[in-house]
Amino acid sequence: MRKMSRKPDVPSPEEQLRRKRYFSATLITCISLVVILGSLHVSRLGSMRMGEMRALATYDLRNEASHIRAAGEDIVLHEENEKRINQAEGYTVSEADALLTKALWKELGSMEEVPAGSFLMGSNLKNADASSHPEHAVNLKAFLMDKYLVTRAQYARFIAATGHRPPLDWKNGKIPQGTLLYPVTMVNWYDAEAYAKWAGKRLPTEAEWEKAARGTDGRRWPWGNVMDPKRLNTYYNVASASDVTKYSSGVSPYGIFDMAGNVDEWTASEFLPYKGTDASSDVFQGRVARVLSAEDQAMKISDMVRVNRHYKVLRGGSWKSDPFSTETYHRDYAWPNSASDFYGFRCVSDLKK
Repeated sequence: MRKMSRKPDVPSPEEQLRRKRYFSATLITCISLVVILGSLHVSRLGSMRMGEMRALATYDLRNEASHIRAAGEDIVLHEENEKRINQAEGYTVSEADALLTKALWKELGSMEEVPAGSFLMGSNLKNADASSHPEHAVNLKAFLMDKYLVTRAQYARFIAATGHRPPLDWKNGKIPQGTLLYPVTMVNWYDAEAYAKWAGKRLPTEAEWEKAARGTDGRRWPWGNVMDPKRLNTYYNVASASDVTKYSSGVSPYGIFDMAGNVDEWTASEFLPYKGTDASSDVFQGRVARVLSAEDQAMKISDMVRVNRHYKVLRGGSWKSDPFSTETYHRDYAWPNSASDFYGFRCVSDLKK
């Protein structure tokens, strides 16, 4: 006798609803756990990254509120420092002369010749800032350029001889210990120009700077077309400025040091568009922060207002820059009264016939 198959029990509508609710609750719980664990992982990665950034800081972060920053407030601090002219602090002429040996003074004062002729300026690369477009030929007369950035020791001599104010990060007008051969920083364009005149030189034009950095073959960095972090001080790989004689493997085709990284360098040129550029004219428009109402002042809000003045060009990138800001054609810019711990300069002079 054949057994009859038994039909499976069909849950009641109430049981089906209960099971659906249980499944939904389980699904939501799983999703919530995934989100929570993912958030914890991201937070941990973020914490690790912040830890890395704190480790790269060049000052005690507990003193961050009083640290000099490369922002608008630096201009105010620098202008206050400008009032300290002819102060009694700092070095005497003999003390400044004794900072280095005669041989080292001579080496730091050496200049390299950049011959006359045409070179390629700017870039057609799509990933280059539009302000660097287009690549174009420029013809220059021969000139001499400082082999090294102007150092703190050299700037101390200038201060001792002229009574010019010291950079505001020099305590009591004295160079921070162990940094005699670091490039002088916290100097604005006017300070750099004053030093150049005292030294019987001048600031380089933007074109002169670029030719001295890249030569005549259109290279992207002073040594060639491949980025090599061992050849320069950039992207916090040192976490501060460095000895101007250090990076001998990164010299330009004319034997000039630090034309990529270490500090951004003031030039004599205004930030203006190249002929035929595809950059918006708005990029070159000078703007200053202005507080337009008492309400904005109370809320510490300012608007960037157009002014009929131009920024000054800086070149070379710095120890804080990303590597691509150190390309030979990259253009940076700032107001001439700006000062920063990554702004410095070098000088040039005309080649005597």
